[in-house]
Amino acid sequence: MAASSTESFCERLSEKLAAMSKTKGVDIDVSVLEAQRLFGNLPSTPLVMVIDYYHNDYEEAEATTVTSLKHTYPRREFKDHGKLSNFVCDSRGFEELVRGLACRFSNRSSQHKILLNKVVKEIFYSERGVGVKLEDGSTYRAKYVVVSVSIGVLQSNLIRFTPTLPMWKMNAISEFDMSVYTKIFLKFPYKFWPTGPGTEFSLYAHSRRGYYPFWQHLENEYPGSNILFVTITSEESRRVEKLSNEAVQREAMDVLRKMYGDRIPNPEQILVPRWSMDRLYKGSYSNWPNGYTKAKHDQLKARVGSVYFTGEHTNSRYLGYATGAYLAGWLPACPLYTI
Repeated sequence: MAASSTESFCERLSEKLAAMSKTKGVDIDVSVLEAQRLFGNLPSTPLVMVIDYYHNDYEEAEATTVTSLKHTYPRREFKDHGKLSNFVCDSRGFEELVRGLACRFSNRSSQHKILLNKVVKEIFYSERGVGVKLEDGSTYRAKYVVVSVSIGVLQSNLIRFTPTLPMWKMNAISEFDMSVYTKIFLKFPYKFWPTGPGTEFSLYAHSRRGYYPFWQHLENEYPGSNILFVTITSEESRRVEKLSNEAVQREAMDVLRKMYGDRIPNPEQILVPRWSMDRLYKGSYSNWPNGYTKAKHDQLKARVGSVYFTGEHTNSRYLGYATGAYLAGWLPACPLYTI
């Protein structure tokens, strides 16, 4: 009940702040935590903190101290598509969506082919067009280029722009956030957790916010798989990514034994993704930080000469979602396709 009341307050405050931006031209924002403080409902106990984590950090993958209220509440993906969350258990994964979109181009002539396993090293641009240099030494030239790498990659030194991007563009890129969302999978020799209706999710309350907090079994999606996975985010993800798989397993099992007792077995396998350490991703998805204005976001997605920018971080309505990435891709692609 308290979480629902806080969420309603956050939505109303966000709408007031958005209205002020439109009527008075003043771009005022607060963090989600500041909104909770204004409502007088700051999470304080481990139990309340983990419930708040589920409603906020679990979605944005960053702490409420960081996340913008105005650009998070109300959550448009829930408003537009409902709050029901479905687990994708198709063995083909999200890759099949990409394959489906790509097939309309991959069967065309060599002039429209898709090159795989290529890493861009440098993009140089001028009034005459653009050039894209790859790590294998090859170079491709065109009138325009659409850059769709993550905000985390843009913030890294993987791709060099020549000439250097203007300062307004560099600031817009550097001040946005790339969050880290980690699902750690553990496969056991047998189930030791409850199954059936109402048992799929479990919360672990700890004095340290975000410490192995959100657990889920896969018996509904994959009966007999004997798999549990835990979701961690943000700085906790970055901390865990630096550990060995063995160290992660020890921490996770310590939590599980507090939840289910000392006699549970060790896992047969463990999978620990390390998204922020992967140079081609540098994180999981973007998050709108408090204080980052709409004008700055317009600069984030603005083109620089013949270089266009897209990605889920440029879609303000479905930020962080595959839907946002898909819709954002259409904006520069459609007009360029007709040129």
